[in-house]
Formats: sequence, structure tokens, C-alpha cells
Amino acid sequence: MSKTVLGIERLDEFMNLFEGKRVGLITNPTGIDSNFKSSIDILREKVNLVALFSPEHGVRASIQAGQHLETYIDSETGIVVHSLYGKTRHPSEEIMNSLDVMTIDIQDAGSRYYTFIYTMAYCMEACAKYGKKFVVFDRPNPINGEACEGNILDLKYRSFVGYYEMPQRHGMTIGELAKLFNEEYGIGCDLEVIPMLKWTRDMDFEATGLPWVLPSPNFPTINTAYAYNATCLFEGTNVEEGRGTTTPFELFGAPYMNSEELARKLNSLNLEGVYFRPQWFTPTFSKYPKTLCGGVFMHITDRKKFKAVKTSFAIVETIRDMYPDDFKINKPYVEGRPCMFEFESGCDYMIKRTYKLEELYEILERDSAKFEKIRKPYLLY
Repeated sequence: MSKTVLGIERLDEFMNLFEGKRVGLITNPTGIDSNFKSSIDILREKVNLVALFSPEHGVRASIQAGQHLETYIDSETGIVVHSLYGKTRHPSEEIMNSLDVMTIDIQDAGSRYYTFIYTMAYCMEACAKYGKKFVVFDRPNPINGEACEGNILDLKYRSFVGYYEMPQRHGMTIGELAKLFNEEYGIGCDLEVIPMLKWTRDMDFEATGLPWVLPSPNFPTINTAYAYNATCLFEGTNVEEGRGTTTPFELFGAPYMNSEELARKLNSLNLEGVYFRPQWFTPTFSKYPKTLCGGVFMHITDRKKFKAVKTSFAIVETIRDMYPDDFKINKPYVEGRPCMFEFESGCDYMIKRTYKLEELYEILERDSAKFEKIRKPYLLY
């Protein structure tokens, strides 16, 4: 099998972008080539790498979800790491003046919820503001580049888990997203995408021949990436989305649930490409540490047929019907602002239960088709 050639592996072909320039890099442990060499080391050997930038979870992916971090010195390289997930998520004028080119090499998850793509967007905005070049070393969408699915975000619920009018599953590479953000959504920076070779839109990540590295602590496998768009919505509720277990996002439940009853009900919906197996579990941390939870394991039996967001909405509505006195949507972190459930669902009609399930399915179909047209001019492969 011929391996996909990553953007970072084509550095020599694009050295004109970096010669005589001070370079910054946004990355984490997923920034490696096909032989496991760090993009930090690749750039240090060939360009003047003067700064690193840390998204959520840190450059070494050692920080749990939502935990802020501050600027520090990377112990491996001695290079300053500027935090983009602390007091500010935008690089300052002082930082930008120390650079000529900002780059990114990071593995995205293929989801609107995933914060790395908005770290990229904020840095692109800074490049536009301060007249710097932005370069993306492109990488595969791990859940393929064909399918896109979901409801388009209402900008009333704009946040760091959903910043642009796009569905949950966008079906684009990080380089294609950069082009979309830059042109469709008006960032307007000096952008260059270094594309991959030998990648096609129908590829699951396994087909690329590339090594999988956890992009964040609760993303252990490719299966996690497929499950993520189906169960991430539970982050804003009192349902445990599997954090504190070895299979986050594939497993979900709560102490008030009956595993067998829930599995039977979900399987009766006849959702394509998925089977729900009853499973009891005890998380080590997160919402119910050391507490027995009833729940189900979500087996994705056919990736091509599986519709993650349709499944997500179906699971949420089913649990609300089965456990009306127990299921709760978490309150906002800041009084007067939308709650996490609204930020992640990207709408108010889910929390208000404005529509029946079949009507929600129709919204997903309509919005998915709309985004297919929006994204088309920005596809590179």
C-alpha cells in the first residue's frame, strides 16, 4: 500500500516560503511525518523556527479537556511555547511581531466541535491583522472527506466549539477548512496550503498507511473519531460520554439508566450502520467518578452507512423520553449566556424540543446538502 504523503513531508518543495523568515508552528504530538519524526524537529533542521504555539491539551497533549495553560519553555527544544488556550486564544501583537510566517501541522478530528480548527482560525485572523503569512501543512480528515452531515451552526451560539456556519461533520481537511475560513468567512490572510499527495476523499485513515497519534487525551483510536460526532453532545448534559473509561465517546450512560432497556430502545430505531450493546461501566473521573453507570457501547458496524449526527439526535431524544425526571441539560458556565448543549447543538430548537425526531432528520438532510454546495469551491482533492 502506498502511503499518503503529508504536507510536512513536502517541505523541501516549498522552501521559498520560509527562506530568511522567522517561523512559528502550531502543533502537538500529531505533528509527525510517516516515519514518526516530529514536525518540530523537521522545521528546526531546515528553517528558523523561533516559536511554538499550543492549542487545547498542550504541545505534548498532556492536559485534559478544558484545562487552561500558560506560556512556557518546551523542555525538549528550549523554544518558547505560547499558549493559545489560556487567558487569550489570539496571539498578541508582540508575539506576531516576532514572526514572519506562522504555520500549523496538527491532526484534526473531522468535527465542528474540535477546537484545533478555531485555534487555526484565530491565528489566521492575527496574520491578517498584522500582515503575516499563514501556511498549513495539510493532513487527512480521519473520517474521510466525502460525507458531511449535521445542522448548520446558528451564529447566536458561536463559541470555541463551533465558530462558523458549518455542520458537525464537515468532511474537509484542515487545509481545505483554512481556505473556507479565509475566503467564505472573510478572514482574508495571506494563506498557503501545502497539499498532500496520494490522498483521496473516500479514504478512511487506515487507508493512508499513516500512524495514528492521539490528538487529545480522550481520542485513543480512529473509532473514537467516528463516534465523536454522535456522542459529544452529551458533554453539555448529565450523561457521561465515556470520559474516564478506555473507550470515550463509544460508551455512554449514567447511574440512572438501565443498560438493557436503553439498548433495546435504541436498536428499535433501526439506525443504519450502528448497534447498541448494553454495558455497565465505572468511570475513573469526569461526571461520575467511581460510580457504576448503566449505558451502552455504540458499535459502528458500517462506517459508510453510519450517520453520526442523526444518531446523536436520536440518542438524545430517546434518553429524554425514557428518563424525563433524571436527564438534565447542564446550566451555562456564565449566567446569561447559552449553555454548552446549545453551543454544541448550534441551535435552540434541540433544547426547546421544537421539532419531532423525524423533523430533526429533515433539518439534518437540508443543512447537509446546503453545506455540500458551500464547501465545494474549497476542496483540494
